[in-house]
Amino acid sequence: MIRIHNSLTGQKEDLTPITPGELRMYVCGLTVYDYVHIGHARMLMVFDVISRYLRHRGYRLQYVRNITDIDDKIIRRSAELGEPIGVFTERFIQAMHEDCAALSILPPDAEPRATEFVPQIIAMVEALLARDYAYLAANGDVMYAVARFAGYGRLSGKRLADLRAGARVEVDEAKRDPLDFVLWKHAKPGEPAWESPWGPGRPGWHIECSAMATALLGTHFDLHGGGLDLKFPHHENEIAQSRALGHPFAHIWMHNGMLSMRGSEMHKSLGNDVSLKDALDRWGRETLLFFFMTGHWRKPLDYSEETLEQARAQLEGFRNVFRSPSEPIGDWADLEAALDDDFNTPEALAVMHGWRDHELLRRAFGIFGLESIGEVEEAPPEVAELAERRREARDAKDFAESDRLRDEIAAAGWDVRDVADAPGYVLVRRP
Repeated sequence: MIRIHNSLTGQKEDLTPITPGELRMYVCGLTVYDYVHIGHARMLMVFDVISRYLRHRGYRLQYVRNITDIDDKIIRRSAELGEPIGVFTERFIQAMHEDCAALSILPPDAEPRATEFVPQIIAMVEALLARDYAYLAANGDVMYAVARFAGYGRLSGKRLADLRAGARVEVDEAKRDPLDFVLWKHAKPGEPAWESPWGPGRPGWHIECSAMATALLGTHFDLHGGGLDLKFPHHENEIAQSRALGHPFAHIWMHNGMLSMRGSEMHKSLGNDVSLKDALDRWGRETLLFFFMTGHWRKPLDYSEETLEQARAQLEGFRNVFRSPSEPIGDWADLEAALDDDFNTPEALAVMHGWRDHELLRRAFGIFGLESIGEVEEAPPEVAELAERRREARDAKDFAESDRLRDEIAAAGWDVRDVADAPGYVLVRRP
C-alpha cells in the first residue's frame, strides 16, 4: 500500500483511488514568461518520478500538468520585447519541452493551456456569482469573497484575522475585503481580452487551475501537486473556488520542497536562479536527476558545487557496479517498500547501494529515468593509454606530468577519476 503525506491533513494517508485501479493527478505547471530554471526542474522531476512509480505499481494514471499562458508577467515581458503574446508564449513553451526532453521528463497525458479554457473559466465565475461567493467590483473585476468560504486557510494553516492584519490594500482597491482575490480581470488598453458577461477581460490566475482540473479530471480527483510556494495563496484559493461550488476537488495535496542556493531560497526575483540549460551544460542529465533523488521530495534541497559533486560521486559508485560482474544481490521488495513510503527516494538509493545485480539496478533506475546509468561507455584506446600513463606518473610522484595528462584526457572529452579498486582509476565521459 502506497502512503502519501497529504498537505491538507498534515498526515500520511493510504492511497485509496476514488475509482479502483485508476488515479487522476493534476500538477500546477509553469507560467511561460522565461526559460525553465533549476527550481522548476525539481518540481518537474518530482512529479515525473511519482507518475512513473504509480504506473509501475499498476495504476492507470491520468496525469495533467497545465501551462499558464496569460498573466501580468507574460503581458509585461512580451510588450517589452515588442512580441505578440501568442508568439512569445509559444517560444517559451517549445523551450520548456526541449528542456524536459533533455532531462528525460516524460510529457503528461494532457497539458492544457489557460487560454484554451476561457469558456469553462467564465462558466465557473458565473456559478460563483450565482452562489454569492463572488461579486462585481466597482473597477470591473469579478472578485471572490473570501469571508463567504468557511474553510479558508485549512490547507496553509493560516487564519483570516492574521492574514487581514498583515494585508496591504491600495487606496484605489475595489475589494470589499483585503483578502478577496480576482476571478476575472477587466481589460486594460492594449491587453489581450475575451468577451464575457462582465465585458472584455481575462481570467485571474487561481480560477484557471480550478477550471482546467475540473474540466479534464472531474469534480473529485485523487492527487493535486505543485511547489510549496503555491500552497498559499494559489492552492488555498483553488480549494475555496471549487468547494464553494460543491466540488470535493482534490483528495490528496502534495507540495514539493523548494530548491535553495547556499542556504537561500532560489527565486528569479532574487537573482540567484540557475537556468536548467546551464545546469545541464555544467553537470549533465544523469548527475542532475541523481542529485534530485538524493533529497526527499517534500524537503528543501540545496543546489551547490558541493552537493552536485557528492551526487556525481555517488552516481559514479553505481556505475562502478556495472563495471564489475553482476551478482544476484538485491531485493526488489525493499525498493518498493521505500518508495511506497511517501516516494522516499533517498531511502531507495540507500537500499540500492548494496545491490550487485545489474538487471535489478537497471529496472530500479528506469523508474527514475536513469536507465542509461547501466550503459557504461568504454573510453577509446588512445584515451585509455593517456590514463595509464597518468597512473604511472602518479606512482612515480611526477604530479606535474600527471596533471598535464589529466588535462589532455579532459580535452579529449573524458574525466579520469581516482578510485581504490584496480587499476586505481576510472574513465567517464564528460557531460
